Amino acid sequence: MMNTHQHEILKINGGWADEDPARGRSSADGAPGPAVAAILVNADDWGRDTVTTDRSLECHRQGAISSVSAMVFMEDSERAAGIAGLDRVDAGLHLNFTLSFSAQPCSSRLMGHQERISRFLRMHRLARFAYHPGLADSFEYVVKAQLEEFERLYGAPPNRVDGHDHMHLCTNVIRQELLPAGVIVRRNLSFGRSEKSYLNRAFRRRQDRRLARRHWMTDFFFDLQPPEPRQRLAGILELAARFDVEMEAHPIRDDEYRFLMDGGLLRCGVKVAVSRGYMLRFGNSDRADCSPAMAGEEMRWARWNQRRAKSG
Repeated sequence: MMNTHQHEILKINGGWADEDPARGRSSADGAPGPAVAAILVNADDWGRDTVTTDRSLECHRQGAISSVSAMVFMEDSERAAGIAGLDRVDAGLHLNFTLSFSAQPCSSRLMGHQERISRFLRMHRLARFAYHPGLADSFEYVVKAQLEEFERLYGAPPNRVDGHDHMHLCTNVIRQELLPAGVIVRRNLSFGRSEKSYLNRAFRRRQDRRLARRHWMTDFFFDLQPPEPRQRLAGILELAARFDVEMEAHPIRDDEYRFLMDGGLLRCGVKVAVSRGYMLRFGNSDRADCSPAMAGEEMRWARWNQRRAKSG
């Protein structure tokens, strides 16, 4: 039986969605249809501070990004939510476990739980892959608090969740199933065979398969960094004609900000549009399950990209 969120995705793909993106929903208003190559460019850390918010807003007004991931309990969270409403910025939740909450005032209980989680996740680069039973209550409390704060600020629950430093993918969050079923969740970064080891890529595929059982996901996910060489980005953009592809951006970084504001993606030699709003145009969570066809496509992309880089 189709749930409410699945119905919303189908409406979006049909081109008649009328949800307000400032209220935590994706919108197809004015967006290119499935026949047009379009990529999702999402700016992270919306609301972290005024500079980060303002740079992301400039990129949004320029049409250089599709959407933002909003942080809550941060110094600019309140103002950023108001701006999102006025400028119709499509905002999802950017879960934060490792960067201290900077809003004033902020609950000492919440900050205490976050500090315990942060100490654990930062003690070793592999800590995120370990399940910590002693922190189960803290993870549940911190996730619930951020979901509720997002709803208070944006007027509706988020329909899309990712995480600061990708910590929404840490084992406690996934094993405890703390993210609401049916929402869009950011998958692991996509890598070619030459970029990560087989075991690394196998772990990511296994984790993505588990996520796909409860959530909608894109087919590929990449980082804008490095914006040069352009051949790498051209390879990513070509995937967007046939797949749902998300690219994360951080306009607070000077090179990314300049690249986006100067229309760098449009000068990569590929006819592609930056999607207006965050939408899964193909809208099929089964395709996000890293099937053999998808794995083969990823390998073909990697080889093609390497050839272009060498020829350039």
